[in-house]
Amino acid sequence: MIITAYVIAALVALGIIYIGVSYLFAPMTVAPAFGFRALPAADGYYDVKGVRDIVAGLMVGGFMLYGDHRALALVLAVQAVIPIGDMLVVLRRGGRKGTAFGVHGATAVVMLVAAALLWFA
Repeated sequence: MIITAYVIAALVALGIIYIGVSYLFAPMTVAPAFGFRALPAADGYYDVKGVRDIVAGLMVGGFMLYGDHRALALVLAVQAVIPIGDMLVVLRRGGRKGTAFGVHGATAVVMLVAAALLWFA
């Protein structure tokens, strides 16, 4: 069970780091998948989002290396607020509901499941 949770955590970390790097170097290829109907015009938005995503992934990786599965569980549970917030922002701004729930909501659920597996292991 703990190995499964670590694999999930690693996939979440690598996935969000990839997305963050994409926002920094090719924002127009990844930005449409966020869920907004109209893309933000400010270039700085994409840079901030990219850095945020990279740091979120590195934080999970750092706690994986630390080796305390309960500490990693807490980090995953707290960081699940990020995709929940993203989901709410997309919904509030009239974005695509399928993306809000299917991408951001599902990511939060996966992170919380991994956190629970780690916490109760």
